[in-house]
Amino acid sequence: MSQYDTIVIGAGHNGLVCAAYLARAGQNVLVLEAAEAPGGLAQYREFHPGYTASIAHSISHFSSSVQADLGLADHGFALQAIDTVGLRNSGEHVAVRADGLSGGNDADAAAYASYASLMQRFAAALAPFWEKTMPRIGSSKAADLLTFAHMGLKLRGLGKDDMREFMRIASLPMRDLADEFFEDDLVKAVLCWDGLIGSKMAPRSPNGAVLALLYRLSGASGGGHAVPVGGMGKLADALLAATEAAGATVRLGAAVERIDVGHAETGPLAHGVTLTDGTTIEAGNVISSADPRRTFIDLLGVEHLDIGFTNRIRRLRCDGFVGKLHLALSDAPEFDGLGQPEGRMIIAPEMDAIEFAFDDAKYGGLPEHPVMEIVVPSVHDPALAPAGQHVLSAHVMYVPYALKGGWNDAARSTMLERSVETIAAYAPGIREEIVFAEFLSPADIEREYGVTGGHWHHAEFVMDQMLMMRPTFGAAQYATPVAGLYLCGASCHPAGDLVGAAGRNAAKEVLR
Repeated sequence: MSQYDTIVIGAGHNGLVCAAYLARAGQNVLVLEAAEAPGGLAQYREFHPGYTASIAHSISHFSSSVQADLGLADHGFALQAIDTVGLRNSGEHVAVRADGLSGGNDADAAAYASYASLMQRFAAALAPFWEKTMPRIGSSKAADLLTFAHMGLKLRGLGKDDMREFMRIASLPMRDLADEFFEDDLVKAVLCWDGLIGSKMAPRSPNGAVLALLYRLSGASGGGHAVPVGGMGKLADALLAATEAAGATVRLGAAVERIDVGHAETGPLAHGVTLTDGTTIEAGNVISSADPRRTFIDLLGVEHLDIGFTNRIRRLRCDGFVGKLHLALSDAPEFDGLGQPEGRMIIAPEMDAIEFAFDDAKYGGLPEHPVMEIVVPSVHDPALAPAGQHVLSAHVMYVPYALKGGWNDAARSTMLERSVETIAAYAPGIREEIVFAEFLSPADIEREYGVTGGHWHHAEFVMDQMLMMRPTFGAAQYATPVAGLYLCGASCHPAGDLVGAAGRNAAKEVLR
């Protein structure tokens, strides 16, 4: 008899969400996490004595269904909205708020109202399907046909003109979309950002940036960013509490060495795991929130898979393109023309600046002039730094995982210096405030967090790796070619970011 109904590998947010739903349904669930803290890329880490940060530093579309179903508010989870500010050297910044756009010219402010209304209509049409299993292509099951019909009706409900417009812009490069609506280069760059961040795409890249933007606009906040009240760690704390309250067991510092597989008449069957300390644990199902390469190649083993599926997993595009800068500061940074740094600040003065940084990185080089988004999380959670001091957190684009010549201390130092130099152009006194600085490349993120390629989404969010093809045929409905083995992480539909929908969807498939 199995010791557990289900083992979930990984206590990132999707793993915890999945476990909580299963436990609420009456299953005996064990979550195994290699790290000493839950949360995955949202977990806090002390990068210098007394200074703490997380890789993820804001939330834009965490699932309201998950929040309600798991009662996260009862476990101390609440969100505080923050503005998005595009920084300009002159101090005349551009701000995107719930009530509109400010800081650009009058024509752009007026255009933004039409643009936001149209994009919100498109996002609302797609929103129900981020929390559904996407059927296999060619499926004739009644439930799958109803899902396809529902999607068709939602798009048809846009009306003929808007449906035609949706089909036209869905695969456009972000640059083309921005150029159609706006004049100010900074406005264009800021509004492009959420279609590009975390990906291997630039403003001129087709293949899904608009859909990525619509994905991020689909939450209750309409794409507006927020931080948990009390800091990012509150998300992991609330999910852990909800999972344990549902009856699941979460074991930290328990690294999985392999997924154990037996054989049934129908083929291979996952029946448990072996930990790195040699402990074996049996279960009826194993659900991995790890990325596909780690799950299938490292933990399962290709001997249990057919060669076609293995080749598709090896071909998944999952090289990260985002580095992470952490600064321990002796005081709050002062950005010219800006009051307290409470929001999300974007340094990308024009779309060409984004494109040129991408051009440097796509050939394996370091960007000469990095573009980035910055949050000062200690403004919202003073416990992240000593009294009166602060932490600066920046996502730096475009930083290649596969750096020409490989990552070493010299490359990290170069990238750190270029990033600080870029910030200093907008916050001139910041160098004097730096107590300590670190730069994490995608390769460092891979090593520290066990995410192949250091990729936020575990696999690029592009046309051939999304919806019913995410991450690939044969594993796009959360089940895998090995009976009893499922996926629930960011590589699954809908995609990455701090959302929780993949964990929720996977649990529903297991319970079906």
